[in-house]
Amino acid sequence: MKPNEQKAAITSFFMVFILMAVYFILRPVRDAMASDWTDTEVSILWNIQFFLSIAIVGLYSYLITKIRFKWVVPLVYAGFALSFFAFYCLSPLFTNPTLLEKSFYLWVTAFSLLNLSVFWSFMSDTFNQEQSKRLFAFIGAGASAGAIVGPAIPTLFAAYLGLENLMLIAAVGLMLVVPFVFYLNHLKHVELGNANLEILTAEDNIGGKWWSGFRDVVRNRYLLGIAGFILLYVFISSFVYFEQKNLLAEYSRADRAEILGGIDWVVNSLTFVFAFFITSRLVNNMGMGIALALVPMALIIGFLALAFAPMIIILLAVQVVRRVGNYSVTRPAREMLFTNVSTEERFKAKPVIDVVVYRGGDAVSSTLFALLTDGLGIGLVAVSLIGSGLAAMWASLGIYLGKQFKKTASDGSRVPLDFTQNNKTIVT
Repeated sequence: MKPNEQKAAITSFFMVFILMAVYFILRPVRDAMASDWTDTEVSILWNIQFFLSIAIVGLYSYLITKIRFKWVVPLVYAGFALSFFAFYCLSPLFTNPTLLEKSFYLWVTAFSLLNLSVFWSFMSDTFNQEQSKRLFAFIGAGASAGAIVGPAIPTLFAAYLGLENLMLIAAVGLMLVVPFVFYLNHLKHVELGNANLEILTAEDNIGGKWWSGFRDVVRNRYLLGIAGFILLYVFISSFVYFEQKNLLAEYSRADRAEILGGIDWVVNSLTFVFAFFITSRLVNNMGMGIALALVPMALIIGFLALAFAPMIIILLAVQVVRRVGNYSVTRPAREMLFTNVSTEERFKAKPVIDVVVYRGGDAVSSTLFALLTDGLGIGLVAVSLIGSGLAAMWASLGIYLGKQFKKTASDGSRVPLDFTQNNKTIVT
């Protein structure tokens, strides 16, 4: 880390630390509710989430074409803070809170993706490509540290504080990140020397059509590849999530929140170690393709082991590998891919991938899982074999994306925006 990068990197570290701590305060609260519902009920919620995600990203894309660029990120986090404060105020007013709880479940799920999508878009627009390869792993360790502290709060205090007070703590935490955004914008121009990264000044808005992010994901093979990479991850994650949900059904909500918080703490502690000491070395020494394919290849082995020995301990081990690998290796490496796209694509196409594509994958995979389990009665062995096949496809796509990243990084160009016009490369 160079002297002129220290303030920006440390500030980014603490910003994502708070964001992840907030999410992992809310996550056990959300998932504790889900165990009271059937697979079909959760599948319906995930399908609703898909359409809600389209609406949220469409509204977000519209707003960033109309408001000044410097207000985009702080408004997102302030808006979520106010929404969780509203849930805190409304909870005591309902004698039958099922509808409110399902609304909260949907909203936390939307927050979980847009939260980090906006953050990493902001990071990709703050640091250049060379800096990102050196600093994103360190910044990602901030996410891991926040993910250690966050679940400790519901684990230790859920029964004492109550779930509603955890919502209030999350709202306050989100408001704390807003000053960090303005400070990082200042450092970008003054110390990092990256004013030339942006195609806009802070006083401009991003402009263009609100739906251009949806269009670019379809037309740009690079973005389409990232979307496919996330989609395969979602399918694997959904299957493991449903099995875990069903195992916890016999516990009370407070017990579930404590158990889930404890699992999160273990996973995130391991993630911190990996992210801080390993990720940047993997990308620099082994290449982007290996970094993106490493976790999928590990999961191929894990799912095959689960198919031959369908034991709960192996299922939990697969869950740990998936989550630790995603937070410490796959996610930071995947975010580096967005340093090769334009500012407009970071703030329009990236949320489409991170939210709409992700939630579309949730909708399809949850429906498929409910059909296989509630409908056909399929067991853990068959699900594991399906998971191993998906992991193999995921690894192959990761290697492909790594090659595309290396190709564009070698000549300093950004990826082609449109591959459809007479086979000519149009570079933004």
